[in-house]
Amino acid sequence: MIMNGVDFETYLKHYPDKNGYFGRFGGSYVSPELQKAMDEITEAYFTICQSRKFIAELRRIRKEFQGRPTPISHLERLSNELGGVQLYVKREDLNHTGAHKLNHCMGEVMLAKYMGKKKVIAETGAGQHGVAMATAAAYFGLECDIYMGAVDIKKQAPNVARMKILGANVVEVTHGLQTLKEAVDAAFDAYTKDYHNSIYCIGSVVGPHPFPLMVRDFQHVVGEEAREQFVEMTGHLPDAIVACVGGGSNAAGFFSGFLNDPVDIYGIEPLGRGPKMGDHAASLQYGSEGVMHGFNSIMLKDENGEPAPVYSVASGLDYPSSGPEHAFLHELGRVKYDVVNDDDTIEAFYKLARKEGIIPAIESAHAVAYGMKLAKKMGTGSVLINLSGRGDKDMDYVIQNYGIR
Repeated sequence: MIMNGVDFETYLKHYPDKNGYFGRFGGSYVSPELQKAMDEITEAYFTICQSRKFIAELRRIRKEFQGRPTPISHLERLSNELGGVQLYVKREDLNHTGAHKLNHCMGEVMLAKYMGKKKVIAETGAGQHGVAMATAAAYFGLECDIYMGAVDIKKQAPNVARMKILGANVVEVTHGLQTLKEAVDAAFDAYTKDYHNSIYCIGSVVGPHPFPLMVRDFQHVVGEEAREQFVEMTGHLPDAIVACVGGGSNAAGFFSGFLNDPVDIYGIEPLGRGPKMGDHAASLQYGSEGVMHGFNSIMLKDENGEPAPVYSVASGLDYPSSGPEHAFLHELGRVKYDVVNDDDTIEAFYKLARKEGIIPAIESAHAVAYGMKLAKKMGTGSVLINLSGRGDKDMDYVIQNYGIR
């Protein structure tokens, strides 16, 4: 498939380019001193990603420790209620630690070990990346500092407890809005002061090169598995695939398996309480080009051109920008990015639980909500949704704020 001059048959080989750009998005906007650290990481990654030993070890870990491949489930009862479209979900909630995040965390910590680092530093919003990073650090025997906003610490108490049980040091971030953006700020600052002994394992397809590339590569297993499994299960490709998008790691990995196929692709951002600035985190829908956290992408800005305050019911989606690859795919028109609000998300959260016995993460419920709307609109066909995580972490918050429905 060729679209606007981009050949998707060879897309993964050529994007990003050697400087980390997807078109004009991406790159590495850091200090000269920190750029040396980024260059060191890039060199190390491109060395080990071609290593038979590294690839074999990662495959073994995925099979024996993570429980991959994760299955695809047919949502038969929900599909029958909605009409003629058949809904399916890729069950990343069944990946060890309960989300897709461990896919790249194990790879990043393996890289840190190869580079001789003693500590991994990470940020987290919903806590799933923090839990996955704490798990990977425990597995490989490295120290682990997790930066998390004070607001998210209160919302995601079960995941905070998991991180501490796994031996991680959870650092509470109390400045600004005390959510994901501030956690990233604090983690970057800590890494800048200690990059000789540590590595900042970014939790999404964001940040300076090579992180958007590395995280997508490690998450590619989701799309690769999903495509093969769906064809084996049904005999054909899905008509459409859907994933939620904050920074966009689950979506980048999921989409990468289908970019060269005649499949409609939808990335769903959080509309939150509505389109007013500060009430949502839909950067691709309402943002403009800008640089933050070391990369150029589409971001939400305030009147001074700084990152705007954002909000989402999902702690893992309240980030004022999106990965540079998503900005590129949006500009090309290969992926359609749309929005879902809080109310529809919570309705989908309960609907999936009651109809199918699956409690999704609130982040994933955004994709489920859109998949349900898409099914009603399509009338016939099939939709495959990436269920990026499970909802254990969200149950107390949902019950407290929305009650039992």
